[in-house]
Amino acid sequence: MTTPSAPPTASASVRERVSNLAHSSITTFQQGYLRDDPKDVAALARLRRGAGRGAGEVPDLWTLIDTGELHSTSEGDRPLGEQELTRAEDALHVALTLWAVHQQSRRTGMHQPSHHRQRPTGLGASVRRMMQPDQVDEPLRKRLVRAGAAPDLTALSQRLRDLVVLLRGEEIPLDYGLLAGQLYTWQWPGGAGTVRREWGRSFHAWHEPRPADAPPPDDAPPPAPPTPAD
Repeated sequence: MTTPSAPPTASASVRERVSNLAHSSITTFQQGYLRDDPKDVAALARLRRGAGRGAGEVPDLWTLIDTGELHSTSEGDRPLGEQELTRAEDALHVALTLWAVHQQSRRTGMHQPSHHRQRPTGLGASVRRMMQPDQVDEPLRKRLVRAGAAPDLTALSQRLRDLVVLLRGEEIPLDYGLLAGQLYTWQWPGGAGTVRREWGRSFHAWHEPRPADAPPPDDAPPPAPPTPAD
């Protein structure tokens, strides 16, 4: 009797490569856009037109979203299989086009990497930031749940676009490198559940910053030593 093979799963190393490539690509576009570089302003408009559409439906973006690093085998990176490449390219397409929608007409960067923050990050945390402290906005929470329950990547990108438009209105940034890696994982068997858990955890872990959370200014005096007990 033949034992059925286990279904393929998302590789953590490939997810990291997708995240890093999304971060570097978006950072370059974002810096140029915030400088009003005509080339990057035009790139943002082109990327925005691809939001909610499959990567294969927008030939105009094929030369704009550089996936060359996914084909590299330098520094010990193994060549990616066809399925890995396709899912990585699709994840990058969705992440970059959603960022372009998010960044539109905003003069601060809407891509903010996780390492710039001390508190929980990710889509769940960004959605939670739109709500009043200590209150859960059920319609908004259901939008996040509905996104996680999307039947395919195209539907997911369309539902995420609706959330991104709301985040743009509140000028709440998102880590698009992290999102790109999650979009890669989401496409694999069992991956949607993994990503939903990540979104849920960051949603519940977020809290409004308290004064104690803020780092002291560089010129703040050192704290006074404790008073000795009698």
